[in-house]
Amino acid sequence: MPFANSFALDCEGRCALCAAGLRGFDTAFHYGWYEGTLRELVHLFKYERIRTLASPLGRLLVRAVPVDTAIDAVVPVPLHWRRRWARGFNQAELLAAEAARSRGVPVLRALRRRRHTATQTGLTHAQRRKNIAGAFTLTGKPVEGLRLLLVDDVMTTGATLSVCAALLRRAGARSVLAATLARTDRRFSVPTAKAQFAGAAR
Repeated sequence: MPFANSFALDCEGRCALCAAGLRGFDTAFHYGWYEGTLRELVHLFKYERIRTLASPLGRLLVRAVPVDTAIDAVVPVPLHWRRRWARGFNQAELLAAEAARSRGVPVLRALRRRRHTATQTGLTHAQRRKNIAGAFTLTGKPVEGLRLLLVDDVMTTGATLSVCAALLRRAGARSVLAATLARTDRRFSVPTAKAQFAGAAR
């Protein structure tokens, strides 16, 4: 995806982090952009606590992952216990359960959030990475040699998914694919991009 920033993409459309192999995950899939109806549904599910949306939204997430993709287990991005207690559930875990059922593989709770962090909303990529540094750890579940699908609800910069995937890879996972229901289109969050598009519309 061509992000509007000062860092050029390579010939395959990858940013410098991905091209240099600095992402923990091998690739990322998402069902749609974090806007419009999909954004409203995510908010109803996540903040209004409408758990019945887990199944239909989970099926949408599964559709984003190619059917011939080999997966041994699905790993949800964990919530800190305080946030989970306040919300009543971990939305990533419910989405992961639906993905696991559809693929006939287990949910593997291989990660734990050991430190409560501030919300990532509104932070830059660098701030997000700093915010979640050291926030996750492994639970001890064996992942060596497994092809894992790492699931979360929304991907913005990919910082959280990258940190989680890196832990799984260091623990011996054969591959880590990231899958989210929605992805933020960062091109429209950059002031210069807004100006460019506004100028083109005149």
